[in-house]
Amino acid sequence: MQHVDTSVLTQVASPPDVKPDELMQKLEEAQHQLLQSEKMASIGSLAAGVAHEINNPIGFVGSNLYTLRSYVKDLLALIECFKQAGQEAEKIEAAHLFCKELDLEYLQSDVIQLLDESQDGIARVRQIVQDLKDFSHVDHGEWVVCDLHKGLESTLNMVNNELKYKAVVEREYGDLPEITCLASQINQIFMNLLVNAAHAIERDGLIRIKTWVDDQRVCVSISDNGCGIPPENLSRIFDPFYTTKPVGKGTGLGLSLSYGIAKKHGGRIDVNSEMGVGTTFTLALPIQQGEQG
Repeated sequence: MQHVDTSVLTQVASPPDVKPDELMQKLEEAQHQLLQSEKMASIGSLAAGVAHEINNPIGFVGSNLYTLRSYVKDLLALIECFKQAGQEAEKIEAAHLFCKELDLEYLQSDVIQLLDESQDGIARVRQIVQDLKDFSHVDHGEWVVCDLHKGLESTLNMVNNELKYKAVVEREYGDLPEITCLASQINQIFMNLLVNAAHAIERDGLIRIKTWVDDQRVCVSISDNGCGIPPENLSRIFDPFYTTKPVGKGTGLGLSLSYGIAKKHGGRIDVNSEMGVGTTFTLALPIQQGEQG
């Protein structure tokens, strides 16, 4: 498995008067900035898709409000009609006739349906915004106890527009314990692996997410039935800036940073791929973390 050799950076970037502890702190700060930059680049590349995911529910909420406005106008007119009728039989009969013209029974059921749909749409937008906020959160090294399944679902919401036109997502979730981790960074791994899976598929594909416990580790595999990775490239895919994607399609840092995040957690990422069959990335993380510096 390939990774970045930071000792080279140390030899090149270390002035004679900088202490090793200070240098390590500078390297950690640089890595943090790189992680945040890659995260922002990911959000930027997904922005159009996220906007589309928000626009869809907003669109039908707007349409529902337009219809509800018409219904409310009719109902207010009906109320006014009965108020004006008083005890006059002729006006009361006219009001009942107006009820039939409005198809009051249908109107009553449709109002509830429109309100339910609108509520669901607003909840969908709220969830997307919250997922976006969580993902873009600047991670200052907060190790928290988290549920990896929630992280996966949150990330799937973020990348839904990238996936839904390419593949069906199948989930095979096991019974996972909560783990201590840098949650937003783990979600960044999920995003990189899911987007890569989508990019490997032309259309009508399948992405399978599987989770399980192996000894003292939790494992998450993300498989696709895409084009696969050529054997000669497998040893290089975790190298910084290495990419087989077209210009403008990626930074070449996603897998390298993902590997670094996994290593920081005492974990690993493995890959198996076969040309024309597909690729599986497996993330393994310890359930219990040691003391974090």
